Amino acid sequence: MQSLAQNKEEEVIASKVYRGKRINEEDGLYLFEKAPLGFTASLANFIREKRHGDRTYFNRNFHIEPTNVCIYTCAFCSYSRLIKNREDGWEYTMEEMMDVIRAYDDQPVTEVHIVGGVLPQYDVTFYENLFRKIKLHRPELHIKALTPVEYHYIFKKEKISYEEGMRRMKEAGLDSMPGGGAEIFHPEVRDQIAKDKCNAEQWLKIHEIWHNLGGRSNATILYGHIENYSHRIHHMRLLRDLQDKTGGFQTYIPLKFRNKDNEMAHLPEVSVIEDLKNYAVSRIYLDNFDHIKAYWPMIGRTTAQMALAYGVDDLDGTIDDTTKIYSMAGSEEQNPSLTTRQLAEMILQVGRQPVERDTLYRIVQDFSHLDLNENWSGYLELPVTNNQR
Repeated sequence: MQSLAQNKEEEVIASKVYRGKRINEEDGLYLFEKAPLGFTASLANFIREKRHGDRTYFNRNFHIEPTNVCIYTCAFCSYSRLIKNREDGWEYTMEEMMDVIRAYDDQPVTEVHIVGGVLPQYDVTFYENLFRKIKLHRPELHIKALTPVEYHYIFKKEKISYEEGMRRMKEAGLDSMPGGGAEIFHPEVRDQIAKDKCNAEQWLKIHEIWHNLGGRSNATILYGHIENYSHRIHHMRLLRDLQDKTGGFQTYIPLKFRNKDNEMAHLPEVSVIEDLKNYAVSRIYLDNFDHIKAYWPMIGRTTAQMALAYGVDDLDGTIDDTTKIYSMAGSEEQNPSLTTRQLAEMILQVGRQPVERDTLYRIVQDFSHLDLNENWSGYLELPVTNNQR
């Protein structure tokens, strides 16, 4: 493999990558601070293609966001509304959430993603009953639900341990956990942007317990605000260490800070170049994570396509405008919704192979052999219809 390395430091890093060896924190900082982006991209793409070839994964999913009213006040959040200021907030009942589930009865979705604000009425019993109702109504629908921020609160309110709480969630029908609420682990930053909610140790512990129960989960980072590169490396090191221990993480999802209508609106957003660099370094550093995801509603379709050359192998799903968390913060996609064909075409347009997966990365349909001009009838192209809003 020909290397683009231009000095000794880059030769050492390239050698590690090509031999399948782990880079260290100093290597990661070098890639962030000094390495040419083309060099970093070439290493990330090498890893991506070694693991997945040109395959690029997506799924057919929709979101339920029970509420945007929250007891916590995170400086970066444009989504939540305080309990005392609920004018433009929503608080769905369980029956309203089940109405969303039923709206997809005739659609070939495989996953419901449930995450939202934290309020006292959404407690352990509420979510146990919700998960059971969903499974009773549609047993095959994968429930990916709640972050450690929500679990920490409801378990503390119930006065039960994390272990008991996660066991009860599993017994009620929880299939996997999303990666939200991680933000930045380093206390120098976390205490400034999300001091009230669970800390890094608690976030990691809840995932560890879930992994030990046989569950899978994702992990995220919120980047591009007041953190520096060393904070990003520290964040990934803690994730890599836990993954060494449990092997329960599936996907790493870098989430870009958006500055619309929040307490950090004075901060400029980072560039697309910074986005691509962050994907690439993440792919190289997190050698024990199978997948790196670019969340297309957050960064837009064009940047998501470019990210497929910077280590990314997953674009999330059809979404169907059922999430407001990033659109309210000024994301590129204000009404995030794509049909299966549109997602597959995005991938084909940049020479990659679209593969529909379920939440656990089992292949549902392989679209890689299809042509952009081909008639795709018979490939379950139904656009998801949303009756939520």
